[in-house]
Amino acid sequence: MEARLRSSTSKGTQHQKQQVVVKAEKPSAASDALPLPLYITNTVFFVAFFSTLYFLLTRWREKIRTSTPLNVLSFSEILAIFALLATFVHLLAFFGIDFLRTVFLTPSFEEEEEEEEEEEEKLIPCGQALDDCILPPPAVEEPKNVVLLQEEDEDVVNSVVAGTMPSYSLESRLGDCQRATRIRRQALERITGMSLSGLPLEGFDYGSILGQCCEMPVGYVQIPVGIAGPLLLDGMEYSIPMATTEGCLVASTNRGCKAIHLSGGASSVLLRDGMTRAPVVRFPSAKRAAHLKFFLEEPANFDTLSLVFNQSSRFGRLQNIKAAIAGKNLYLRFSCSTGDAMGMNMVSKGVQNVLDFLQGDFPDMDVIGISGNYCSDKKPAAVNWIEGRGKSVVCEAIIKGDVVRKVLKTNVEALVELNMLKNLTGSAMAGALGGFNAHASNIVSAIFIATGQDPAQNIESSHCITMMEPVNDRKDLHVSVTMPSIEVGTVGGGTQLASQAACLNLLGVKGACKESPGSNSRMLATIVAGSVLAGELSLMSALAAGQLVKSHMKYNRSNKDVSNVSS
Repeated sequence: MEARLRSSTSKGTQHQKQQVVVKAEKPSAASDALPLPLYITNTVFFVAFFSTLYFLLTRWREKIRTSTPLNVLSFSEILAIFALLATFVHLLAFFGIDFLRTVFLTPSFEEEEEEEEEEEEKLIPCGQALDDCILPPPAVEEPKNVVLLQEEDEDVVNSVVAGTMPSYSLESRLGDCQRATRIRRQALERITGMSLSGLPLEGFDYGSILGQCCEMPVGYVQIPVGIAGPLLLDGMEYSIPMATTEGCLVASTNRGCKAIHLSGGASSVLLRDGMTRAPVVRFPSAKRAAHLKFFLEEPANFDTLSLVFNQSSRFGRLQNIKAAIAGKNLYLRFSCSTGDAMGMNMVSKGVQNVLDFLQGDFPDMDVIGISGNYCSDKKPAAVNWIEGRGKSVVCEAIIKGDVVRKVLKTNVEALVELNMLKNLTGSAMAGALGGFNAHASNIVSAIFIATGQDPAQNIESSHCITMMEPVNDRKDLHVSVTMPSIEVGTVGGGTQLASQAACLNLLGVKGACKESPGSNSRMLATIVAGSVLAGELSLMSALAAGQLVKSHMKYNRSNKDVSNVSS
């Protein structure tokens, strides 16, 4: 076992690394007593063994020819016999023991021995290693995710702590993202005096997020991923990955998927597909701002601006521009298709090209910001609820009456009444904006995190109105969700990370679709809506049947302390 101890002196003195090595006791071999490297020792004994054996065979052959008794030994022959025995004992002790073990030991015993050796080779704190030589180890868990630095990294850590080397520059200066993360983490612990031992460090490709997902990483957070389904949607079955720490969520969504599947499945319709960006510009007067508004509303001018916009990307295509005036300020809401990407950067680039072009005809236009919150991104806004943003989807299903009773444990009348009083009337009483549903954001967030979407866009992506009504002589239930602004993509951002890409691959929507650009992201949006439909159906049924508190007390109230459980 090896254990390494780092000791740091006060600020201004050089940090030095001390190493304490405690070796596990093993059966001693003959070569252990020699102060020579192992391969030299073995070579000497091999040569001595075969040399003495050759010498004795030669001497005995000569005695046979001369009819000399073999038991008559000279002094040199006696020394040769002792040398032969000594070298044979060494070679047998070194090479023969392992051979005998493989012949006579049972496989189960060997496996146990290997497991013990692996346990002995694990790193432990240096203080505990020293104590183990005298006393049995204390019955406490070893610290996890302890950062062990190389000696050459100490100077870099000291520079970061002293402020002479910026933490954000470690990746570019060192050229090693893993090493940079390790050093940044250690520097942070020294500066704050707080331990990050519970935050995992190893087992993540930090190079994959460089310049793309997260800056100045010090580790990663573990979120369990559960699978709900299969969800039968538009004639296809999907297993839904959900990353969440909330108990009952996956189980509840899974129950909704079962009810939908037993009733023949759900169907979806994509109503709109267009990402938006809305810059704000200012003019010397409101009249001049109105001139640009009228200019943009001319079809011929829009065609010209479309050509300018579309030159910025192979997939970005301008759909429309809506202008709103506030005094002498003008807000321009650009909407465009973005292929399989979520498309915020794509739209921003095209908008910048259009603004540069308009500057020629409107030199008095002052661009205040590329985003004026009329988009509206990552904020609850009526413009997204009314006009839509990203993908607008409607998903519906007819749940059979016997499925409502046997699977959902309630009845059609109770569901319809609860939906009207809770999702419609109750939300209106609360002044909800796009929140006419039971818990759409629960499902949207879980799928977003699992598939590498922007979690902050859950705000507008969870806009949803859930409708329920009896059909077929009030025997069956028609349920639908209308979601006007699901913002998803299957390329770019977090979708390229290994774990998130695996979840997208599970759904069959990983990457860009070459045959029909944009079809993968549109399919993902419909899957999100179908999953929300399942989640709404199950939660509303639990509420109608009075099962919500009971199920959460059963599945979401564990007394087990899992904070120290290893990854």
